Amino acid sequence: MMRGARVRRRVSGAVAALALIAGVVGGMPVAAADGVRVVQVARGLDTPWALAFLPDGRLLVTERPGRMRVVSADGTLSAPIAGLPEVQARGQGGLLDVVLSPSFERDRTIFFSFAQPTEGGARTAVARAVLDLQGLRLNEVKVIFAQKDEPSGGHHWGSRLVFDRHGMLFVTLGDRFSGRDKAQDLSSHLGKIVRIAPDGSVPPDNPFVAKPGALPEIWSYGHRNVQGAALHPVTGNLWAHEHGPQGGDEVNEVLPGRNYGWPVITYGREYVIGTKIGEGTERADVQPPKLQWTPSIAPSGMAFSTSSVYPGWQGDLFVGALKFRLVSRLSEQGDKLVERERLLQDAGKRIRDVRQGPDGKLWVLDETDGAVLRLDPI
Repeated sequence: MMRGARVRRRVSGAVAALALIAGVVGGMPVAAADGVRVVQVARGLDTPWALAFLPDGRLLVTERPGRMRVVSADGTLSAPIAGLPEVQARGQGGLLDVVLSPSFERDRTIFFSFAQPTEGGARTAVARAVLDLQGLRLNEVKVIFAQKDEPSGGHHWGSRLVFDRHGMLFVTLGDRFSGRDKAQDLSSHLGKIVRIAPDGSVPPDNPFVAKPGALPEIWSYGHRNVQGAALHPVTGNLWAHEHGPQGGDEVNEVLPGRNYGWPVITYGREYVIGTKIGEGTERADVQPPKLQWTPSIAPSGMAFSTSSVYPGWQGDLFVGALKFRLVSRLSEQGDKLVERERLLQDAGKRIRDVRQGPDGKLWVLDETDGAVLRLDPI
């Protein structure tokens, strides 16, 4: 009987996975434009921030106010998952990114980032936990990284999580708005991308391990607020985008030890008064962006398309936009990126996350309606 029950559970799980991926259960088309059909898989989420694909086809979604839910094949939202640490849901902060362990099917471990309240203010932190899907609970929760800095305020937390091909974890960190000058300071975590092992330890090949006074977790510096990151499908290098102020949103190839300029070298300008920030837009020791947007589109979430699902899109980069409410399709052209087209411009959706699913399709989080959307090719 037990063996038969296990087989039935496996079969029903596989059917549910295929249903969610194929969109034959629960999904309903909401628009057709730009060569894609936008299918609403689920809605009713409160300020969704990130999604991750579970092996059985369900989705794990974070809500910025401090909740994590499972989205089933028919679009049903689970009750909030219990066991999360205290989250400071203020301004742009709250529960942020979530990713599965590379060995999730064996260890059931997930990693998530959040705004962690402290006595001095708050900081971006990363925790790992064992996910009990049946009990909807996180067990063995452990914070493996937290910013050294803990300023007040509610802006510029980062914070995307990406595993590299060696199993190390990239964590993107913002400058917290008020601490922008520390983005150039290697003794601070503000305005940095860090790289850690899954237990929070420092990989010995990080670029600043042997530099006196530098925090050894740091991978790159001179960032403002990185809210999109993904591995390049060919090189395996980290690519990321970040918010500029008035102009100067950037997409960068994030190389070890490099300076990305903020706030000394930037295309952006001061809010309200519009004056120049820093020294200019170029300097020999600063890594130039692959692309910059002026005016700012307010980018959030990004993914490379590696499948053949969409004719002509294989290898392209897709970036969501909050302010401009669209998805930007970018292609490499030599050492730069070129914006090929802007998808979903007429849909009016604040796009918070963009991911490629196991079906090869692009999935996005719509912050406007609290919805999970899938882009099907027409």
